[in-house]
Amino acid sequence: MNSKKITFGKISNNLNKVTSETPGETSSFGFGTFGKKPKEINVRKMDEIKPEDEEETQSMQKLMGITSFGKKAKSFDIQEMMENITKTINSNTYIDKTIASSKEEVFSDEKEVNKNKESKKDKEESDSEDDLIGPPIPSSLFASSEEKDSDVKENEKDSEKKEIKNRSIDEDDEESSDNEEKEEEEEEIMLKDKIPCSHEVSMIHGTKAVIAIAADPSGARLASGSVDYDLSFWDFAGMDTSMKSFRTLQPCENHPIKCLQYSMTGDVILVISGSAQAKVLDRDGFEKCETVKGDQYITDMARTKGHTASLNSGCWHPFTKEEYLTCSQDSTCRIWSLFRPRGHKSLIKCRAQNGVKTVPTTCAYSREGAAVACGCIDGSIQMWDHRKNFVNPSLILRNAHMQSSEISSLSFSYLGQMLASRACDDTLKLWDLRSFKHPVFEAKELFSRYDTTDCMFSPDDSMIITGESLSKGKTTGRVLFYDSKTFDLVREIPVTNSHVIKTLWHPKLNQIFVGCGNGIVKVYYDPKKSMRGAKLCVVKTHMKQKHIEIMSTQQIITPHALPLFRQDRPKSVRKQMEKDRMDPVKSRRPDLPITSGQGGRVASSGGTLSSYVIRNLGLSKRIEDDQDPREAILKYAKIAEEQPYWIAPAYKKTQPKTIFQNDDQDSGPSNKKQKT
Repeated sequence: MNSKKITFGKISNNLNKVTSETPGETSSFGFGTFGKKPKEINVRKMDEIKPEDEEETQSMQKLMGITSFGKKAKSFDIQEMMENITKTINSNTYIDKTIASSKEEVFSDEKEVNKNKESKKDKEESDSEDDLIGPPIPSSLFASSEEKDSDVKENEKDSEKKEIKNRSIDEDDEESSDNEEKEEEEEEIMLKDKIPCSHEVSMIHGTKAVIAIAADPSGARLASGSVDYDLSFWDFAGMDTSMKSFRTLQPCENHPIKCLQYSMTGDVILVISGSAQAKVLDRDGFEKCETVKGDQYITDMARTKGHTASLNSGCWHPFTKEEYLTCSQDSTCRIWSLFRPRGHKSLIKCRAQNGVKTVPTTCAYSREGAAVACGCIDGSIQMWDHRKNFVNPSLILRNAHMQSSEISSLSFSYLGQMLASRACDDTLKLWDLRSFKHPVFEAKELFSRYDTTDCMFSPDDSMIITGESLSKGKTTGRVLFYDSKTFDLVREIPVTNSHVIKTLWHPKLNQIFVGCGNGIVKVYYDPKKSMRGAKLCVVKTHMKQKHIEIMSTQQIITPHALPLFRQDRPKSVRKQMEKDRMDPVKSRRPDLPITSGQGGRVASSGGTLSSYVIRNLGLSKRIEDDQDPREAILKYAKIAEEQPYWIAPAYKKTQPKTIFQNDDQDSGPSNKKQKT
């Protein structure tokens, strides 16, 4: 068996290519030939670079400014590369030897038969070749055995693959079903766990129903409005466990507060009451502006500058901070500007299917502010494009709810593709704005007594929250949570023994505020998931004021504290002059003129005879009140007879003698004529 010798070339470090071949040498392909090393031609000796020369070149490059240009040339260590190549060759030979040894064990019988022949061939080849990788195996035997083994192995592999496939299919089915069940359970658990309702706090607004709630975007303050005309402000950072509001006022006199909403910046709050005028208050409750009232005797609402009937609802624009929307019983919605309250900015007229006016009961902006939506009393939901004129609605859905039942709330999802509507026909419906014809889901038998009962989406749009009023036979009002994808009832929270009207899930605080029919505002939170808000109030303890008892003691005055010993501090001349000027004695101020009365100073000082007599006689000889005036006069009768002074001397000559009649009872009848 003639076997050709396989020769391998020798790897050399000669990187310069030989330009011409000598006639004596034969051209070799591959890596080279074994044997003696041929004489190298055109070899250039490399000079060693000294560090002094390298420093000079670097300094020159810095001076010329060449160092920052171009990429740095890569340096290759040829010795290291050669060592890596030898290591890889040795590892490959070791692997080949292990494979050959395994083959030898399989075909040990064939090797024993041809042992002598192979040994001779191995000796001959060992003389010519240094590296030996085992003896060659006969091709026919190796091929036949390999085919048999491969067939057996392939059959075994096929059977194993089939079994694995069957097992994997069964396992996949089981795993998929288990995973689906686990995912459903996890989703249910996750949705339930998302609701922050482990703790609750009650805030007492009053005794009547709370029909309006608003929280500012930061979550620092809460405002609540009621049927009793009161508007209360709650500051979470300043409250303690007593949970008392820091300010309560009546902004709209004798009108119930129907709707409240903070602006996007949180510096002002919109107040919608039963009157025809909306008010905007600042954070402390002081009035900032008030819309004008329209002329109620004009039929065309476009000719008036404001609403002519009571308001129903209102809201702020989500991005334009000075724009807000109101809807009224006069069948119009008006858009206002904060700095121009004397007239509306835009007017929207709501029409029924037959063209007659219909009353909008609620209104809302979309999340982007591109659309204005209104829910009307005829059961229709109408939308207008904010970028166009408000003549014809861009989207309209008749019979969305039952006719003559107020749509109490419209709420857009945070993503803006879904719309939830709550009405007094005891339903809650979910709409897809992309196919706005039929509701996606509908929840029935949700009793609603108040026309301000609202609904809203959770901050991640996974749930819809709404309240339920008390119907006959029920004792507690509930807050209901529905899954927005399947519309299954995820959770219900019993609140109080009254109606649940307003619900508010604040996205930043992750707390739920509920307004009830008995004047209580409930706050639900979770200590781990919620932020600030009611958590700040619960921590602060209510401190009672300490009554300090003061014992009255005698005043002790030191001698040197008396005015006699007190030394005045030296003052400037100007201050002393000003002080003297205020003193009427030192400044010799003349008497002030008399502004009232008659007669001037003479009358006031007693220039008349009567005033003189009173001053000189009456006051000097004052008669006490408890003394008998007759006795006081008769006391001077003897002196008057003996020493007359006034009347007796004047009439002494002409005064007749007094003759008095003595009328005794024993004597006869008197000469007096009797009356007949």
